Amino acid sequence: MTADCLFCKIISGDIPSNKIYEDKDVYAFHDINPAAPSHVLIIPKKHLHDITEAKDQDAELIGKLVLRANTIAEEIGLTENGFRYVINTGSDGGQTVFHLHLHLLGGRPMSWPPG
Repeated sequence: MTADCLFCKIISGDIPSNKIYEDKDVYAFHDINPAAPSHVLIIPKKHLHDITEAKDQDAELIGKLVLRANTIAEEIGLTENGFRYVINTGSDGGQTVFHLHLHLLGGRPMSWPPG
């Protein structure tokens, strides 16, 4: 946990969220500024600045993020028509909160390339 990190504060309960899942490694909640009808953030409880900070010892954790996102996508009804995962990295990549997080987006057609 990092004291000044927004997502670390959400994980600790210092900042409220609309949580939909939590276990010892992963926390998931609805984005407060959704970019799609369904927009869930899946984050590791371990603070990693971005995906490039993940190392070999984090492989299982990164896998858990994706597998939990798969389960959430199914639970909220996105698997039939499809959905998108996004991991923004760095300011040019669109990252605004510097704690690794996976966006699960769905509920509408997605275009390519993204904006």
